[in-house]
Amino acid sequence: MANYPDFTFEHLAINVPDRDAAERWYVENLNLRVVRSVPGAMSFLADASGRVVLELYANDSVARMDFSSLHYLTLHLAFAVHDIRAAAADLTAAGAEVVDDYRVAGDDELMMLRDPFGVYIQLVHRKQPMV
Repeated sequence: MANYPDFTFEHLAINVPDRDAAERWYVENLNLRVVRSVPGAMSFLADASGRVVLELYANDSVARMDFSSLHYLTLHLAFAVHDIRAAAADLTAAGAEVVDDYRVAGDDELMMLRDPFGVYIQLVHRKQPMV
């Protein structure tokens, strides 16, 4: 890989049943913003830092991941928050469901939810931020 020193993570894509609804929910509830959109096809959503991008699309010609058949540790989106319990209360009021209640692991506080589209969302507060 030394020949490609500029490799940077660009985005993660998820095929959801209703891209428009997922986009609205993620923007309204996860502090993401649309940075590029192809109407009727795909949306690219960035976090507040602009360094992490999630692509949402709805493509019926390919299989969608059945998140309900997976354990949340198999795949989840993690969001750093200051107050996990308050964020979880807001998200559950907006349609998310708690799948693993608040807990402390080492120096980290964690909580796992599932959004209205079945995607697992981890809320995390780290004593030592990841980056």
